[in-house]
Amino acid sequence: MKPHERAIHQSLNEAQVGRHHWKIWFLSSMGVFLDGFDLFIMAVALPLIDHHYHPDPASLGMVGASAMLGALIGASVLGRLTDAWGRKKLYVADLGLFILFSVLCATSDSIWALTLWRFMLGVGIGADYPISSSYVSEFMPSRVRGRMLVGSFSFQALGSLAGAACGLVILWIYPQDEAWRWMLAAGTVPALVVLIMRLPLPESPLWSLSHGRAEDARRIVSEVVDQVIEEPPVAVLLARESAAALESPVVAAALTEVERGLVVQPIRRSYLDLLREPLLRRTILAAVPWFFMDVGLYGVGFFTPTILAAMAFSGKGSFIAQDIAATEGDMIVDIFLVAGFLLAIWLVDRWGRIRLQLIGFAGMTVGLLMLAVAAVLPEDNLDLFLTFAGFALFNLMVNMGPNATTFLLPIELYPTALRGSGHGLAASFGKLGAAVGVFLLPVARDRLGLAPTLGLTACAVFIGFLVTWFFAVETRGVSLEETEMEGASNGAH
Repeated sequence: MKPHERAIHQSLNEAQVGRHHWKIWFLSSMGVFLDGFDLFIMAVALPLIDHHYHPDPASLGMVGASAMLGALIGASVLGRLTDAWGRKKLYVADLGLFILFSVLCATSDSIWALTLWRFMLGVGIGADYPISSSYVSEFMPSRVRGRMLVGSFSFQALGSLAGAACGLVILWIYPQDEAWRWMLAAGTVPALVVLIMRLPLPESPLWSLSHGRAEDARRIVSEVVDQVIEEPPVAVLLARESAAALESPVVAAALTEVERGLVVQPIRRSYLDLLREPLLRRTILAAVPWFFMDVGLYGVGFFTPTILAAMAFSGKGSFIAQDIAATEGDMIVDIFLVAGFLLAIWLVDRWGRIRLQLIGFAGMTVGLLMLAVAAVLPEDNLDLFLTFAGFALFNLMVNMGPNATTFLLPIELYPTALRGSGHGLAASFGKLGAAVGVFLLPVARDRLGLAPTLGLTACAVFIGFLVTWFFAVETRGVSLEETEMEGASNGAH
């Protein structure tokens, strides 16, 4: 690593967390908040959409899965583009997509129009995963990066609670089938505020550095850490002029070597490097467990109100009354999503990423099996207890473990030149798993029944445990500078 690069990395790693860091962290976190908000307000809206359009199970599954399929495209394609074009441009553009297609979703006039606009909305949601995570990680000091990233991702749980609460308030105010339109439009308000606040933020200094823009990187870091990063010595430039004047090839050659230590050359890496050794093992660890985790998280989380209505509130009042009761129950079990993230923030640098991921997958499996047992029991107190206990354990363990760690690991596994691409590829696998879970759960429930469907979901989650076990690479305590040096030693294309 060149002296100029090392000075910038050192300044970022040793900086005190100040107001610039907190602003960057908060505005990045709000992108994740909007994902959770949209997921859970859609979960409240889906029974109303079902009641309004009366689609077959496959069509209903496509409405739910369409945003996840769009997120797959957004994460993989725009994740790659953020490595090529910069973090800042796409950091703003993805929220523009979210706002535009939220409005179109709310005004759609058919189940297929809604499916299309939900897909396009998902492109914006998926893009924010690699863009925001890369952006915030490249500003944070290494000693707090893990906690800050997990804290950022914990906004998904806050968004989930806010989405469920917003949906419930809309149902109280407007208890009609058409209430789903107001629910799907509600996310535009916070998205517009966040977009405006993101506009003045700077480009990532590490991205600038990796693209040969050392002076831009130095200036940005100086502003963020509130200290001056020294420019290349003026004496070197003056000496070069003197050497040129004296036409001394020996002196000129020596000065060229000095300058090479001050000028950063752009790093060129191919997307296919993610699928080659030595990064292939890391890509499997980053992508495959995320796929199986999201099969469970989105498959169960998206239909939590529907499952609660079937298992705990069936036959209790009108359709709207059941939806309100199920949403209230959903908000209760969603509290454990927040508790899980709080545990993750506390434990991620104590226990490490891999240990938390393994424990989380194991707890998710047990929670799903509890729900499967509850689904076959007669309706009594034990059935109700197992239902809420299963949801609570599942929500606690998913956010304490793999929902936090799968978001964090790709940031620490890849160098800057491939960080957005690697995180985007991993996130796209996650969104593919989310689409599989959301699409197949209503279909499987219709054909197999609820208990077998939950049992199969538990099996999928356990595969995530096994892949984590066999491909483990612990990144606790590893700085981005070390990741950068390792990436450089592995060659560039």
